[in-house]
Amino acid sequence: MSVTSKLFTKVALAASATLLMTAGAQAQTAAGEYPSRTITFVVPYAAGGSSDARSRQIANRLSVAFGQSVIVENRPGAGGNIGTEYIARAKPDGYVVGLGNFAPLAVNKSLFRKLNYDPATDLVPIIMIEKGPLVLSVNRASPHKSAPDLIKAAQAKPNSLSYASAGIGGSHHLAGELFQDKAQIQMTHVAYKGGAPATNDLIAGNVDLMFEWIFAAMPYTSGPESKLRPLAITSQQRSPLLKDVPTFEELGIKGMEISNWFGVVAPKGTPAPIVAKLNAAINVALKEPEMIKAITSLGDEVVGGTPEHFDAFIKAETARWSALVKAHKIKPE
Repeated sequence: MSVTSKLFTKVALAASATLLMTAGAQAQTAAGEYPSRTITFVVPYAAGGSSDARSRQIANRLSVAFGQSVIVENRPGAGGNIGTEYIARAKPDGYVVGLGNFAPLAVNKSLFRKLNYDPATDLVPIIMIEKGPLVLSVNRASPHKSAPDLIKAAQAKPNSLSYASAGIGGSHHLAGELFQDKAQIQMTHVAYKGGAPATNDLIAGNVDLMFEWIFAAMPYTSGPESKLRPLAITSQQRSPLLKDVPTFEELGIKGMEISNWFGVVAPKGTPAPIVAKLNAAINVALKEPEMIKAITSLGDEVVGGTPEHFDAFIKAETARWSALVKAHKIKPE
């Protein structure tokens, strides 16, 4: 190597080192000053639902922690894709963050032919907030008194039983698809435009069963006027809210642990110190008694933890559900 080449190499290395040091210093400065203005918290669903309510609770606590306004902006549509894409395409400076959950982060990439964002490359996980199991329920007048009864009937007459869901590709639907695999049965899927109409038709006896979030099923599963009979729950342990309802594991049906979950994500490229600052503030919020009560009263589990933990969870969920979507050739409406 010539003297000139050696000199050029040294200059290039020195320049690279300077750039890296400058970038690191800028990131630290940005985190130190962050936030200096209003943060937008995007919810990929309509106002009024459980995910919207939790987002507003988190946004309020971030506002108090940071001394800056945190506004919630609802951008519903396309199974959560519209709002999630908006987050992914935002400037990665920490001033646009939002809710990330089951379908947009772990399912939709394999479900939709074209997705305008890639959860793995366009988003950075900040923290997992909570997760909660689903409960398999039938109408109170149903002849099926237990999950084994239901399985026996389905095995005797394939596709004679129908199961409702809140829409194709959601946790309700995929739980039903997984149940068919694990129990070796065939059922007819009936997709609704939301959980409420699906539950209403289950109560009316127009469909035979449904996998529903605990908090949505609870009002109809207890008391003298109960309209639904819970048969099994998709968690490892029984729920404190449904102590008499066995887990699928207890019934000898393995691999049926399913949860509906969500957390907070930001655009890829958001500086690590800012991600860490958001993560720390939300972890503190999740330890508040009021937040713990709000989450556990719905039958969910408080999670928290590191961005790395949430990232690993999303990857595992993506691998699991993409395999099911492909095997069952599930297509969006």
